[in-house]
Amino acid sequence: MAPRLQLEKAAWRWVELVRPEDIRREHIELAYRVNIAACKRGACRRNCKGNPNCLVGIGEHAWLGEIDENAFHNIDDPNSERRDKNTFVGLTNLGATCYVNTFLQVWFHNLELRRTLYLCQNSRAEEHNMDSDYEPQSICEHLQYLFALLQNSNRRYIDPSGLVKALGLDTGQQQDAQEFSKLFLSLLEDTLSKQKNPTLHNVIQQQFCGQFSYVTVCNQCGRASPLPSRFYELELNIQGHKNLTECVTEFLKEEKLDGDNRYFCESCQSKQNATRRIKLHSLPRTLNLQLMRFVFDRQTGHKKKLNTFISFPEQLDMGPFLEGKQDGKCVYELSAVLIHRGVSAYSGHYIAHVRDARTSDWYKFNDEEIEKMEGKKLQLGIEEDIAETVKSQARKPKCSKGYHCSRNAYMLVYKCQEEEEEENSESAKTNVEVPAFLQRLVDRDNRKFEEWCCEMSDMRKQSVDKGKAKHEEVKELYELLPAEDDQPYEFLPLEWLKKWLDDSTATKEIDNSNFLCSHGKLHPDKVGEAKRISLVAAQLLYERYGGGPRLDASSLCEECVGQRCRVLRLKNQLNEDYREVTNLVKGPLKSEEGYWVGKASLRSWRQLALEQLDEDEQETKHSDGKTNGQGPEEEADIAAMREYGPEPQEGTEDMKTFNEDILCCHGGLCILETERRLVSEEVWSKVRAYFPKAPMFTQDQEACRECLRLEQEEKDNEAVSKMMASDQKNLLLNLFQEKNRPALNKWPQDTDVLYVVPMFFVDEWKKFIRRPTKMSPVSSVGNSLLLCPHGGFMFTYDSLLKGDAQHIALLWPSEWEVISRLFMVDQPISIHRCSQPNGPSTEYTTQPDLCRECREGFIFQQQRDLREYAQATIYVRKVVDDKRMREAPPETNASGSESEDEREEPAKMEGGGDPDFSQSEDGAKRLKLSDDAAGAPLGPAPIASVTKSGIRRSTRHRKLRGEKALIVSANQTLKELKIQIMHAFSVAPFDQNLSIDGRCLTDDSATLGSLGVIPESVICLKADEPIADYAAMDDVYQVGMPEEGFKGTGLLGH
Repeated sequence: MAPRLQLEKAAWRWVELVRPEDIRREHIELAYRVNIAACKRGACRRNCKGNPNCLVGIGEHAWLGEIDENAFHNIDDPNSERRDKNTFVGLTNLGATCYVNTFLQVWFHNLELRRTLYLCQNSRAEEHNMDSDYEPQSICEHLQYLFALLQNSNRRYIDPSGLVKALGLDTGQQQDAQEFSKLFLSLLEDTLSKQKNPTLHNVIQQQFCGQFSYVTVCNQCGRASPLPSRFYELELNIQGHKNLTECVTEFLKEEKLDGDNRYFCESCQSKQNATRRIKLHSLPRTLNLQLMRFVFDRQTGHKKKLNTFISFPEQLDMGPFLEGKQDGKCVYELSAVLIHRGVSAYSGHYIAHVRDARTSDWYKFNDEEIEKMEGKKLQLGIEEDIAETVKSQARKPKCSKGYHCSRNAYMLVYKCQEEEEEENSESAKTNVEVPAFLQRLVDRDNRKFEEWCCEMSDMRKQSVDKGKAKHEEVKELYELLPAEDDQPYEFLPLEWLKKWLDDSTATKEIDNSNFLCSHGKLHPDKVGEAKRISLVAAQLLYERYGGGPRLDASSLCEECVGQRCRVLRLKNQLNEDYREVTNLVKGPLKSEEGYWVGKASLRSWRQLALEQLDEDEQETKHSDGKTNGQGPEEEADIAAMREYGPEPQEGTEDMKTFNEDILCCHGGLCILETERRLVSEEVWSKVRAYFPKAPMFTQDQEACRECLRLEQEEKDNEAVSKMMASDQKNLLLNLFQEKNRPALNKWPQDTDVLYVVPMFFVDEWKKFIRRPTKMSPVSSVGNSLLLCPHGGFMFTYDSLLKGDAQHIALLWPSEWEVISRLFMVDQPISIHRCSQPNGPSTEYTTQPDLCRECREGFIFQQQRDLREYAQATIYVRKVVDDKRMREAPPETNASGSESEDEREEPAKMEGGGDPDFSQSEDGAKRLKLSDDAAGAPLGPAPIASVTKSGIRRSTRHRKLRGEKALIVSANQTLKELKIQIMHAFSVAPFDQNLSIDGRCLTDDSATLGSLGVIPESVICLKADEPIADYAAMDDVYQVGMPEEGFKGTGLLGH
């Protein structure tokens, strides 16, 4: 099928031979493409929008043929959420809580611990009204309910968010799993010790607690000093070891105390060389062995993971490590292995391999997913493959029978073999029974789950039934859609047909309102977005879905087709007229009578004519306008126009009407003859045909009299301005040339008074003197800019010496006399020198007096603004030694923007063209204050305050070699700045020594504003020797905030 543009051009090709008044029905049908052949299935890869008869690729392929009923819904089978028979229940990962889930599963499989928890008194659960959801309060209640659900729930996995929320854990931050284990068992022990049932008080100790002692032996007298202690887990160093036996041996090995580390012996009453070792006295029923994979790296100051392979046995004999005889209670069976996937200590994933105490089957618990291992054997191979991406020279060692090897195991749980035998005895083989009060709650949750399953099943069935009905409807109607030749037809929106065939969206009623032209019929431009279907199919669709207005064969608009025909014919004629006018203009003016036309209009008349024709065409369009920009006919014609002439030149783009460029504001002929030219009557008649409303000026037409008068007045005013500027310059020559200027730090001896005017006034006056014909004359001196709302002066003599003088200009009394005479002055301001009669000291006063109240507010605001910036530039300078660090003063000067006059005229006095004065919205000039004079008086003052987003300084900072500019804010912490510096200088934060003005910056948590870092500050950086492993440094700074562990959680009693 021909492309869309070719189809649309072919639809209007007949206009070249047919005039608008000769249009017949066959031409209208050509314009609406009624007789284009329909596409066959398989012929088009996608639907032909240019062909209203193409019904291929609108979504029908999804319905034709046999369809699997699962395609009619997107609802998963609710039975997939059901717990399988003889399997365990998983736990939902709430974000980063996989470390919590692994321990919960390990503790759940400790039958004695589970049985104990069920014995805890829970009056809230026992008395709970089953009409409402049960919400546990205490940690013990949460754990009870969670274990009951894990045991008897019908769900494949349950949500532990109640327990996690009660503990106050951050679900988005992964914590130290080993620390969580210690704190949770400690919390559970404390909770059980408060139970009324005395048999529950020591359950945690009986299950997990063992005894050892630190024994120190004096080498001099042989006295042994034991220090007994309890343990709930043994923390074993794995660095440098290959198997578990080596780790335990190192844990118990003897340590020598000598030199500075000697031991004070109470018998010898002096420090003596000694030995110290740990002696194991008793072991718990459940032995937790923590493999210390996460260690502190002194080089980086943060944790890292050791990916060392450690071999451990399924059966562990602890007899050789115990002191004294233990009656055979020394052999342990492996019951759980906790795994950390990943190479970093700050990320990764936790899973648990746990052995079922009743069946001895091994299961892998991975949050919601539970997998049973084959052959009652522990299988860690898959977990070890996860970390193979780490560059490690160590290969996985071969393991003997009865041993396992892992580089990711971080905790091993062993059960005493005697304990195992007891649990597997006939009396204990039965499952731990859930108490009746908890089983009631579990049953209620199971009923809710079953109701949800039924609801989901019903929704699936409804979707399938609806889909099957829709399938039958589509198969029936799609065959009826194509309109046969010479048979009645209607037009339907293509988008509606697509949505009708898209099962994911609800089918709305048919809406043809956007397809109507101004005559209430189908617009020719909308044919590409509609499809022609048979009357039978249209009747069925309208009966089922409703809508309208209906567009049949009588809806083809003859008026729109006729108007389009006229416009296209004129566009075709335009090319010929343009070439003829171009040739006529090049020749001499033959007749005496001519017409004035604008040169810009003559250059762009073809484009203006095309736009005029487009406007005529738009009048027949629906209010929606074109849906795809220019139609193909317009695009082709515009391209043809560009082939024959230049583009409209600058200044003509906004031209709406031909000849408006020589029309003055009074409606007459403009006085600038350079902007117009004479053309012959023949040229004018051809152009006039396209612009019947264009202003017409004959050759003898006079230029606008009002414009001529105004031009003469302007020339007279320029002469007056030049004379005024010359007189003022001669009277104030020294002020203009900046010669012989008074200065406060060198007060002139021949006067006791100096006058003050704003520098803004001097700058504006100089601009007028330099360019009197371009600039307006200055009429007044606005000294109120320098006063507070109470009429007091805002600057002191000392502040003027320190920098505020950049906003003012000092005048001699003689100059002030001239200025008072030439300009209107709202308020005289002067500075007086007063000599003391009894001493050499001199005082300086101002008139008006200083307003102390506003001055204090002004200084306060200045200091606050310097510390409340949202975005500012500071400079970091890298230094080599401490000496340079102390001597390098901070350059706290920032650049101010230069005005246009400053760029044009470099020879200016300091402060000339000061950009500190800006135009406010009401037109009044307002003063912006620099850092030295920045701020705003309290209350409504005419002096504008410094914006917080960027404080302007008085002079420009020049960046030195070795400096780098950084964008910071006042609320940013020093640690965040150090991370910026790390990326800029490749210096790790812990190697950075920062100082400002000789003062060291050490508090990483303090904000830059509180540390006195202001915009344009220069911070000195002295770097220590960098670390070699920058990959480790990047890993460390993936952690955005300092580690707080379990601070603020329920595990620490909060």
